[in-house]
Amino acid sequence: MTSRRIEVLDLLRGIAIVGTLGTNIWIFTDPGGPADVMGALGRPETLETLLRFLTNGKFLALLTLLFGVGLELQYRSAARRGVPWPGWYLWRAGLLFVEGLIHYLLIFEFDVLMGYALASIVVAYLIGRSDRAVKVWMITVGSVFAALVGLLTAGMLSAPASTGGTSEPSRLFSDGTYPQQVAARIEMFGLYRIEIVLIVPMGIVLFLLGSRLMRAGVFEDSERGAALRRRLMVAGLAVGVPLNLVTSFAGPGWFLVDRYLLPPLVALGLLGLVATLARRATGAPGVLRRGLTDVGRTALSSYILQNLVASALCYGWGLGLAASLDHLRPWWVLAAWAGICALFMTLSTLWLRRFERGPVETLWQWAYLLPQGRRKKPDKIVEVSIER
Repeated sequence: MTSRRIEVLDLLRGIAIVGTLGTNIWIFTDPGGPADVMGALGRPETLETLLRFLTNGKFLALLTLLFGVGLELQYRSAARRGVPWPGWYLWRAGLLFVEGLIHYLLIFEFDVLMGYALASIVVAYLIGRSDRAVKVWMITVGSVFAALVGLLTAGMLSAPASTGGTSEPSRLFSDGTYPQQVAARIEMFGLYRIEIVLIVPMGIVLFLLGSRLMRAGVFEDSERGAALRRRLMVAGLAVGVPLNLVTSFAGPGWFLVDRYLLPPLVALGLLGLVATLARRATGAPGVLRRGLTDVGRTALSSYILQNLVASALCYGWGLGLAASLDHLRPWWVLAAWAGICALFMTLSTLWLRRFERGPVETLWQWAYLLPQGRRKKPDKIVEVSIER
């Protein structure tokens, strides 16, 4: 691995973190909060639907692919050093699950880290198997996942249409206190965490796909790598984007297809596009690229920070802007997204001038090494590829 290839991964990861906020910001800025999202109260206006289309599911899928790349790098590192696999990686997955649980309880209802942790345990036992075995697993799990999404979509489309106007928006997130919100997350754990049923199988497929794309040379500065990136761009941008645009405007019944089934295809196109543009870039990185790369290096800290800041800005226990600025949608939502992104891009750059890792990454690595009795830092590849 060259340093340039590592920077490409950090750049992609930073873009994925910024993009996930582009999806989540619509939840934070809704006066009803996650309760309205789960209740599917009404459809957004055409402009808001278009804006949501730009990010919905795509950067979650991109982040998931990159998690698979990180898993591949750690597997290679373990093999090179003669360390048993999965070995201590299972402790890493356990830490990730606990971290996701804390993040869910204290900050955000739609945390993805718990699902990632469960999927990574399965993939850890598959990543070193033959390409044929991995392909069978990907096809099998992918087929089950697609069938599940299809069945749920058929049920949503056949359900009686909502009459509308009969449900009152939830006031928990616009008027409720922080302890009340935490209590609601505990009480509604099963409902809020039901997304894991989709995140885990999607994660297994995309983790394995990210690993195999890495092995196929998608980040290599070679004709093989360039050809693979071109194919990904055609499939994701020329085919996936138009299909995803259709489902975005097709109505609430197509929500699962719009968020979970088509976005991974678009994410492959984004991966190919960003990797290609990064290869062609010359000279020193500009402010934007440097900021995104630094976010990628502190992805876990940035992910948690963006959700914490968005909560403090929008919810009633904070500034309560979701309720007071609701009449300015969607423009104030875009401003909130841009402001929060600028904040954690700036903070990540300033932090990395003095420290090697983000604050949460440092704490997390300490917890990972503590039971092993290790003080020595892991080698460079493991260090830059810790899953976010």
